Amino acid sequence: MDLHMTELERDIIREILNIGLARAADSFASIAQETVLLEVPSLDLVPGTSILERVKVYEKDHVVIQSDIKGEFNGSTLMFFSGQHVQRLSRVCLRLVKPESVEIDELQESLLLEISNIITGALVTQLANILKANIYGAPPIAPKGHLDSSLTRLVTQNPLFQPMVFSVITQFSDKNNSVELPLMLFFDRETFVKILDIIRTYDFLNGQQAAR
Repeated sequence: MDLHMTELERDIIREILNIGLARAADSFASIAQETVLLEVPSLDLVPGTSILERVKVYEKDHVVIQSDIKGEFNGSTLMFFSGQHVQRLSRVCLRLVKPESVEIDELQESLLLEISNIITGALVTQLANILKANIYGAPPIAPKGHLDSSLTRLVTQNPLFQPMVFSVITQFSDKNNSVELPLMLFFDRETFVKILDIIRTYDFLNGQQAAR
């Protein structure tokens, strides 16, 4: 199957993500007790080597939280928290004044894990409902060491690996603070083919898959 996405297909996937992110915003707002704003995600299709380079850049000055997607789809979500992000989230959610740093304590790590769990859970649930797929998000973790090593294994073990990467800028705001968080959602080639196949055979007028 051709892995090229048309603009319509990009718009469809973007809208699916937007719905999931809107639900994530509502859930997170109950924790932060403040307004939550989410930017429209951009979509990129990049080779495995490129995603490794991006991750290496982020790892230098960000706390990385990873949650794997399992079931009929295979992928991961990565959220990247800079020192400024951690500081501001600590003020917004924990009401704690902390220095700007990626050296986090247990309470801050728990907060980042919970934020990732909420956002990833909402996205995965939305994808499962709309694409009629049996998928779920594994509990998020804060990987120790270099994350690109685990991603490298995935790339080398599967030469057809070509992740579909969604770049999402999530903005959490209160009266005095605005926090932007980069998020990557990516799938392997096989999952990408499945998603495109579902979209290309879906009858959007009747809300069901067309007969093959």
